[in-house]
Amino acid sequence: MTPELSNDAPHLPPRDPLGHKGTFGTVAVIGGSDGVDERRTMIGAPALAALAALRVGAGMATLAVPASMLSMALALTPAATGFGLPVNAQGELDASGAAAQIDRAMAGASAVVLGPGLGQGVAQQQIVIRLVNLDAIPIVVDADALNALASTREFARELRAPCVLTPHPGEFARLALALELDLTSDAGTSPALRPAAAAVLARRLGAIVVLKGAGTIVSDGLRVWRCDHGNAALAVAGSGDVLSGTIAGLIAQFVRPPHRMSLFDCARLGVYIHALAAERWSSRHGEAGLVPSDLCAEMPDVLRSLRG
Repeated sequence: MTPELSNDAPHLPPRDPLGHKGTFGTVAVIGGSDGVDERRTMIGAPALAALAALRVGAGMATLAVPASMLSMALALTPAATGFGLPVNAQGELDASGAAAQIDRAMAGASAVVLGPGLGQGVAQQQIVIRLVNLDAIPIVVDADALNALASTREFARELRAPCVLTPHPGEFARLALALELDLTSDAGTSPALRPAAAAVLARRLGAIVVLKGAGTIVSDGLRVWRCDHGNAALAVAGSGDVLSGTIAGLIAQFVRPPHRMSLFDCARLGVYIHALAAERWSSRHGEAGLVPSDLCAEMPDVLRSLRG
């Protein structure tokens, strides 16, 4: 049975006027890939996630990306710090060597974004499975990390971390297929079926599912929430990276005392802020031409309006 669908506006907690950067948490972003041969270079995705986390109020952001592209990623988000992940001569990640650097990046982190621009391969799969098997830090699992899960046999057994999964319909379909869920092929795209589909996946994994698309759905398996804001301006590469960073930035600030927000509430608040940022931009420019950094630039005013 599908839980009742709600669309109530989530609450944004106040910001501590006496707080410092440690008060508002650290987000570690693990991703990026250095294209060699026919593979694509993906630098912007992790940088955008880190920028979004800072724009939504996180105190610090740390990037863990291939060493060869670290300086370029930090140039895109200069407020972040970074750790370089070792790669071999072919530009492929060294999973065992990367583990130590990833552990350093996660030390002291309050939330993790795993997957933006990470690429696909055995090393990526090993990194993703290792991290979701940890139970200490909430992880927003996005993009290529979702594909790594879907490529892992019986991956549901590996999920021990408090997780927020942020699939678009294609990624959702791959996860559902890997888990052999009893869903129709259009479950991730049909407006009538999306709420139930997200709830089914959330219950199966014991995680929060953010099923992206028009009318983004958030579910913990018991509750289902739909975002009635946003528009076609969000249909651009990189907007999902901004969303994952936004959700992680809220988790870093508000899951801990004194707020103790749930991951479900952080996820729906992140979706809401992301959508309102697109609406603010579109009110001046229309519904085409937005680039992901525009969303980040709108977020401080969205936060002010929600707290006002």
